[in-house]
Amino acid sequence: MEKIKLKYGQEKVKISIPENNLLGILESNECDENETEEEIILKALENPIASARLRDLVNSNERVCIVVSDITRAWQKMNRYLSYIVNELNNGGVKDEDILFISSTGSHRKQTEKEHRMLLGDKLYERVEIIDHDCNDKDNLIHLGTTSFKTPVEINKKALECDHIILTGAIVFHLLVGWGGGKKSILPGISSYESIMKNHSMSLNSNIGEGSNPNTRCGNITNNPIHEDMLEAASFVRPTFMFNVIMNSKGNIGHAVAGNYIKAHEAGCEIVDKKDGVKIKQKADMVIATAGGYPKDINLYQTSKTLINAKEAVKEGGTIIILSQCSEGFGNKPIENMIRNYETVLEREKAIRDDYSIAKYIGYFISEVADKYNLILVSDLEQELMKNANVKVVKSVDEALDITYKEKGNNLKTYIMTQGANTLPRL
Repeated sequence: MEKIKLKYGQEKVKISIPENNLLGILESNECDENETEEEIILKALENPIASARLRDLVNSNERVCIVVSDITRAWQKMNRYLSYIVNELNNGGVKDEDILFISSTGSHRKQTEKEHRMLLGDKLYERVEIIDHDCNDKDNLIHLGTTSFKTPVEINKKALECDHIILTGAIVFHLLVGWGGGKKSILPGISSYESIMKNHSMSLNSNIGEGSNPNTRCGNITNNPIHEDMLEAASFVRPTFMFNVIMNSKGNIGHAVAGNYIKAHEAGCEIVDKKDGVKIKQKADMVIATAGGYPKDINLYQTSKTLINAKEAVKEGGTIIILSQCSEGFGNKPIENMIRNYETVLEREKAIRDDYSIAKYIGYFISEVADKYNLILVSDLEQELMKNANVKVVKSVDEALDITYKEKGNNLKTYIMTQGANTLPRL
């Protein structure tokens, strides 16, 4: 009997699986890192991909906009690397007063002064200007055109008034566009609400009843309309330079890429795929996955990242057991409404097509997975809250296994995912 400890909230729980049923424990492939964060940052800036150095692309008296992620992405430690980018600009003749930071909030809320200070770090915050993008501020948006996917390209006016736009962020697997980072700083980052929703609505197939588009998923850009549309939107803006980081399992900067916003991003995606993409030879009858404990399992919205990855390792009709405490419940009202206020997947699909939002799509996606798989959530959430979405909620892994074995039998080939939010199984 194989005994494994999995993170749940602030604790760890033990599970036992018969060794002959265990196909494997799926974890990220840690790459050797012998450099400090500073060395990693400087190495990327000094060796840009398909681009001259940033200092050679700018001139004195030019105005530069640096697009930086918002507080929901503070885990990428932007306050560690942004000062190096500013130093590179200074060495190219750009003065601090000619640098504008715009936080790419997308459709997220505005931030506080304290949060701005956290993003930049105390010293840099005192030197430069930072503002939030507002996707609903019509007076501060410029319409540049329309993509071939019929998405209006409406971009932050203050960014476009600058001579150069620099993209920053982090590259991770992303549920819709394949990988985060890169062009996402433009769309959704500094785009209008209409642009964002039109782009993200392509997560659904064209016709009612067809559900999610299978090409809009983690680790895929082939025939992925959201990815292709974002690239088109960024081409209207033509960013001068990009700097993106890749985090390691300890939450530190493990890699960085810089240069051309397309080519450098592609190189970063290859690193993420090598690190967090895990090859499997077959799909399992059952997958047991933990989000990785607090704060990755703080609410159901965050838990969706684990579910998205876990379903890639299990046969359709199989069992997915997710450990996620959800100490803060659903995470937002739209996802709760989508889960609780409708009884069928089709009803949810119709509702999301009428008024699309990403939070609503997450609620829809969870119910869609529960319709195709036996989905069990080990959580502090109450069963009553999830019953309309056909999700079973239990308080322990043992209870989840008892239910599964009674319904499916004991001889179930199983994968265990110890960091489900970060690890993508690939067949």
